[in-house]
Amino acid sequence: MGDVTAGDGFIVLEQVGKVFEVRRKAGFLRRERREVRAVDSISFTVARGEMVGYIGPNGAGKSTTIKMLTGILTPSAGRLRVAGIDPARERARLAHRIGVVFGQRTTLWWDLPLIDSYRLAHRMYRIPDARYRENLDRLVELLELGDLLDVPVRQLSLGQRMRGDVAAALLHDPDVLYLDEPTIGLDVVSKARVREFLREVNAERGTTVLLTTHDLQDIEQLCSRVMVIDHGRLVYDGPLAGLHEAGEGERTLVVDLERELPPVEVPSARVVRVEGPRQWLAFPAGQSAAPLVAHLAARYPLVDLSVREPDIEAVIARMYAEKAVS
Repeated sequence: MGDVTAGDGFIVLEQVGKVFEVRRKAGFLRRERREVRAVDSISFTVARGEMVGYIGPNGAGKSTTIKMLTGILTPSAGRLRVAGIDPARERARLAHRIGVVFGQRTTLWWDLPLIDSYRLAHRMYRIPDARYRENLDRLVELLELGDLLDVPVRQLSLGQRMRGDVAAALLHDPDVLYLDEPTIGLDVVSKARVREFLREVNAERGTTVLLTTHDLQDIEQLCSRVMVIDHGRLVYDGPLAGLHEAGEGERTLVVDLERELPPVEVPSARVVRVEGPRQWLAFPAGQSAAPLVAHLAARYPLVDLSVREPDIEAVIARMYAEKAVS
């Protein structure tokens, strides 16, 4: 797999844009045309083996970006490469290097047993027999699909089908996995199972993962880097912790004392809630909790404590609001 040099990045976008022409009725027997810029001069690089969250509100340009990365759409401007391949020009070649999971659309054959979809993938991707059996056994075990292989896809629950789709996307050992809302509609247990599986695949195979989701716990539990897109433009690209700082979020220190006391007094933090011996203190997301803990331990009968990160959804909403004002 020598298509990309180490310094180039595995996924590369340089000033990529996508414009759609929309026609709408403007009067009797007359229609006017206007351009909608879904993606506006986006540039970023993803290294091999990274797990990156790609988030934003509806209509921000997330799905359009994914469709350009898979070759479904052709960029209107800029340069785009995945593993050294131009997706739009070499879509068939790229298909063997990528896996795609769309949370609201299945790639499985609806009326056939689940195993038949995997057999079709075996032939379509020309996976060597030994490798196919090895991958299938491993995926079935990790995703707990053993009892479902002979069940028609239409009879599977949403959580079961989603796990089936994830397995199908990985049978051919793709270098890149695009996940578009992979946990939408899943129950808590199914979400946890899919997340744990994705962590294992990334660790064991070094699979590069680009994840778009509205479930921000997916991002918190899987990605150390996050990109935020709004109105087609990249408004943030960096570590998860930095996102909180960019949105001026607050962390929460939850303190358990030996007994009920008046609100504690700690520099650069404020008590926001008190319930018996437990107190909640808010402090800036970019600030270390260590000095606060040391101050509390020296002055109060401390039993236990924990630090809670700010809610990412609120942080992003705050970023959007500030951007709109400016």
